[in-house]
Amino acid sequence: MDFVDRVLALQGDSPIGKFSLKCKTGVHSDHVDHWICNVLARGVSNLDLFIDFRDLYCLPHEVGVSRTLVELRVGSEFDIYWWEKDLCLPMLKTLVIDSCGLCTGQFQILLLACPALEELDMTNTRWRDSNVTVSSPILKELTIDLHGCYRLVNLKSLSFDAPSLVYFYYCDSLAEDYPQVNLKNLVEAQINFLLTQGQIEQARALNNEMLVDDVFPGLGNAWKLITGLKNVQQLYLSPDTLEVLSRCCEAMPVFNNLKLLSICSDMNRGWQAMPVLLRNCPHLETLIIEGLLHYVTDKCGDVCDCISRGHKVHPLTSCLVKKLQIYEFRGTIRELEMIKHFLEVFPCLKEMEIYAHENFPTPFKDPSMVERVGKMMNFYNKLSSCSVQLLVQGPL
Repeated sequence: MDFVDRVLALQGDSPIGKFSLKCKTGVHSDHVDHWICNVLARGVSNLDLFIDFRDLYCLPHEVGVSRTLVELRVGSEFDIYWWEKDLCLPMLKTLVIDSCGLCTGQFQILLLACPALEELDMTNTRWRDSNVTVSSPILKELTIDLHGCYRLVNLKSLSFDAPSLVYFYYCDSLAEDYPQVNLKNLVEAQINFLLTQGQIEQARALNNEMLVDDVFPGLGNAWKLITGLKNVQQLYLSPDTLEVLSRCCEAMPVFNNLKLLSICSDMNRGWQAMPVLLRNCPHLETLIIEGLLHYVTDKCGDVCDCISRGHKVHPLTSCLVKKLQIYEFRGTIRELEMIKHFLEVFPCLKEMEIYAHENFPTPFKDPSMVERVGKMMNFYNKLSSCSVQLLVQGPL
C-alpha cells in the first residue's frame, strides 16, 4: 500500500489514461478509495477495477459522476451500491460488470445515465429486479452471460429495445416472457438458453401442443426472443437452445438475412428443430456443426438419418447452403454415415470441411482406421461435386 501511495505521489497531477487495480482482503479500503479518486482527478479514461473484499465495500461516489471515463470495468463479489440518483457518466462508451449484484431499480438508472454507452458486458451479474428492460438507442454490443451465476430472482419479463445493436450474446435461464424484442439491425447473435432436465423433458413431450400453460414458465414464450432475431446475419445456437426451438417450430421466423448458422451438439440434446430452422433460412450459405452426435429422435426429418425411414430421403431443396464445416470429428462409423447423408440432402453443397483434433480421443491412432477414413473421404469426393476435406487441428 505504501508503495502504491509513493508511485502516485511522485507523479503529481500529471494526466493518466489507464489505471488497473486488482486487490483482495488485506488492503485497507481507505487506500483503495484514495487511489481511485487520485486517478479520476487526473482525468483517467480507462478504469479497470477488481476488488474482492469480504466485508461490504462501496466504490467512491466519484466513480459514478466521472466526466472523463470512456471505459469502465468493475469486478467484485459484492452488490454495487454506488449507482445513486445523481449517477452521470456522459463519456462512457464501454461498461463491463463482472460478478457483481445489481440493486433494485439500478439497471435502468444506469442506462439513462450513460447516454454514450455502446458496449455493455454483464457477466455473472445478479438480477434483483423481476422485470428488466434493456433500452438504448445507440447500444451496439450487448453481452449477458449468467452461466453459473446464483439467481436471486426469477425474471418475469426481459425486454430488449436496442435498434442499433449489432452484436448480442445471451447466456441465461429462460425469462417467463419477452414482451419486446427490437433488434432490427442485429448482425451476430449467440444464444445459449440454460435449461433444467425437467425443461428438457417438457420440450420433448409429445403432447406439448395440448398444454395451456407451461409447467416451466418461459418455454412457451421463447419464440418471442427468437422472432426478434429474424434480421440477424450470423446465428450461433447452443444444444439447449435447439431443444427450446423444438417448441417454437410453428412460430419459427424466416431468417431472410442469415448467411451463417452455427449449432453446437450434445449427446443428450436433440435436433428436432433443425428441419424447420434450415427451411426458414432461404439465403443460408455456411452451416457450422460442432459435433455430429446428438440425442436420437424421430423428428430430425431430412437433416439426419437418426432413424431409418425405409425410403429415400428427399433433399432439402429450399436450403441453399454451399459450405458445411464439421468440428470435433472423431472418425466413428455413425459420423461417416451422417456425412454421406449430408452430401445427399444438401443439393447446393460445394465445400465440406471436417475438423478432427489431435488432442481429442479418436480412433485415428489406429493405422487401419486412418486408412479407412481416408478411403471414405475419397469416396465422398467421387460421390458428388462437393469438395470434402479432412483437416486435423493442432494442440489447444
